[in-house]
Amino acid sequence: MALRTIRETGDPILRKISKPVKEITPRTKELIEDLIENMHAADGVGLAAVQVGILKRIAVVWVPAPEPEDGEETEETGADGEENLQPEPVNELTHSGGEEIVMVNPVWEAIGEELQTDNEGCLSVPGKYGQVTRPEHILLKAFDENMQPYEREAMGLLARAICHECDHMDGILYTDKVEGELHSAREEEEEYEE
Repeated sequence: MALRTIRETGDPILRKISKPVKEITPRTKELIEDLIENMHAADGVGLAAVQVGILKRIAVVWVPAPEPEDGEETEETGADGEENLQPEPVNELTHSGGEEIVMVNPVWEAIGEELQTDNEGCLSVPGKYGQVTRPEHILLKAFDENMQPYEREAMGLLARAICHECDHMDGILYTDKVEGELHSAREEEEEYEE
């Protein structure tokens, strides 16, 4: 596995349409592993192959596990609230209590008409964010890292991340869909400091 350069706004490859994957080769598996490593190294929730300069319809997303409610039992604590010292089994597609999803040749469709509008950012547009409206609930159809087909429903942040990464494969950046102005992360920090 290796860290790759994440392409940023202005790089023409980000506006190109990625090609479908016909088979999973050792190089494709290596690319998927690199995408996962790069996504986590950059503290992202998703990364598409085109963002590292590869025009293949492959992306990964990671959504952290929800924070437990006060008093709710977790894997780290038992019913008595005492810390559970049993190690959690490690799965190569799991990271820090969240879930990683590998998407090869993904397509999605909205379920229902409910929409969500929230801040969105991108590793290819560092330090910026803006309001984007996307479906609240989607059905994803894709292949996994072994070219096995799967379907799954997604809502909220996971649905947003999937839609965002699928846009990358069609040469679309979230900045094309921003409602209003782009803001910098620094501007938000200064607002809270006042």
